[in-house]
Amino acid sequence: MTTTDAPQSAPPTATFPDARGRAKGYEKRAVDAFLARARASFETDADAERMSAATVRQAAFPLVRHGYAIAAVDAALGRIEDAFAAREREDALSRRGADAWVEAARETAQVVLDRLSRPRGRRFTRVSAVRYGYRVDEVDIVGDRIAQYLESGQSLSIEQVRQVAFRMQRGGYREVQVDSLLDAVVEVMLAVE
Repeated sequence: MTTTDAPQSAPPTATFPDARGRAKGYEKRAVDAFLARARASFETDADAERMSAATVRQAAFPLVRHGYAIAAVDAALGRIEDAFAAREREDALSRRGADAWVEAARETAQVVLDRLSRPRGRRFTRVSAVRYGYRVDEVDIVGDRIAQYLESGQSLSIEQVRQVAFRMQRGGYREVQVDSLLDAVVEVMLAVE
């Protein structure tokens, strides 16, 4: 059977490399199913069925042996998120206008700056001393870079924010709060891109 004879309703399968050696990767069926949903959502005009850029950004997949290489999938998800964000920006601009769109991004940036203006070591809630959270010093360093980007336009890319990873420590920052701030930063960056 040639490729033109393939059923038109079958979603295309992703062509990501497999994780190498003993490294774990993303579970293939979960990734393929998510990408099929994302494609269908992007191609629909129905607002109720649309996936958002935030949904793409928050996608998570089980880690398994012989899965897809994590970096390749993450890079593809970044491009998909960019496409959804561009569509959302266009929709918002046509509905609310450029001034309202810019004002919403400015308000989100100010909320981020307010959080990051807190003293180092106290920018986020800490987990108890017996639990693990993000390393406080690493989060504060990244927070300082984000604040410099928002205040003075110091160079920082969306990919740098998306790919940031923190080691864990007992009594560290609560992960969900840090992750929410990073999501907000990505939203601001996508809005002004």
